[in-house]
Amino acid sequence: MQDVFERFLTTELTTIDALGQPITWPVTPYYERAAPCIDVTTGPGNPKKADDASANPLVSLLFSDPTGSGLSSAPMVLIQGSAHVDDKDLAANRKRYARESVEKLPRAAKRRPPQFVQQLLKWRYARIYIHIAPERVYVWPGGDAAAEPRLYDAHMEEVRSGHSEEPRRFHATPAGGASTWDRRVGELGTRFSTAVLSLVSPDGFPFAVRLPVRVDEAQRWIRIEGAPTGIPFQSGLACLTAHSHSADFRHQRGLQVRGDLVPIDEGWALIPHELVGGTEKPTSRLAVLRTNAADARRVARTARREFARRT
Repeated sequence: MQDVFERFLTTELTTIDALGQPITWPVTPYYERAAPCIDVTTGPGNPKKADDASANPLVSLLFSDPTGSGLSSAPMVLIQGSAHVDDKDLAANRKRYARESVEKLPRAAKRRPPQFVQQLLKWRYARIYIHIAPERVYVWPGGDAAAEPRLYDAHMEEVRSGHSEEPRRFHATPAGGASTWDRRVGELGTRFSTAVLSLVSPDGFPFAVRLPVRVDEAQRWIRIEGAPTGIPFQSGLACLTAHSHSADFRHQRGLQVRGDLVPIDEGWALIPHELVGGTEKPTSRLAVLRTNAADARRVARTARREFARRT
């Protein structure tokens, strides 16, 4: 498992917002062997991950995509734990991130400007670290979500049954209403054969797992496939995140669908209510600018404001 934490280029971070909506984004993990925490980062231009983790420290990290790790037959590993947001010294965080990211993603790091430029644009290159201390670990050998996961936890039997004896925390019920459809939803099950489903467990922790999915356009929902076991399914708000990256991390694509998880035909489906079209990062710099120009302007405005507030 420590090989997974050290060598995976991405992990899927799930936080829970004030409405009880689990939200999952791919991020890069930073881990030193035998360290008490697994760390991820975000920038002032995208502070929601950090803000949600500050308000509700129950988070999860799913290691489900071994692309670029060099590991064969890697397990899928889910960490549920408590988050601590570190934004006290953004300058120190920036220097740490500059060092670690070069070690982890050398090809991607080459595209960054020189250090003096980063120093001039402090608001752009500042980093917020999120430290996650594991409290429970699920392991699917070979990444097979249809198999019963191995559990490492002090309350193993409670988790296995899906009925924790600890006090139940707030759980958002389905929002209801008609499906909100978008043509890009059709990429699920085609362009992306699998997606990460995240939901909120009865004990309040987010639970995430990578599963095959299939779009049912007639019913305007997304079916969860693969006969998964050991997952604490319950009706409520959920999120489907699909993403991919090249082995050198120069190319990234993804999308995210939020909606209601509901039982259907002895299975489960997500009724979409919101689609977030994630950042597209083609290999061409010109293509990157064309694809993400509007989003880049929004991120820049937010980064300046958040950098000033946090410093």
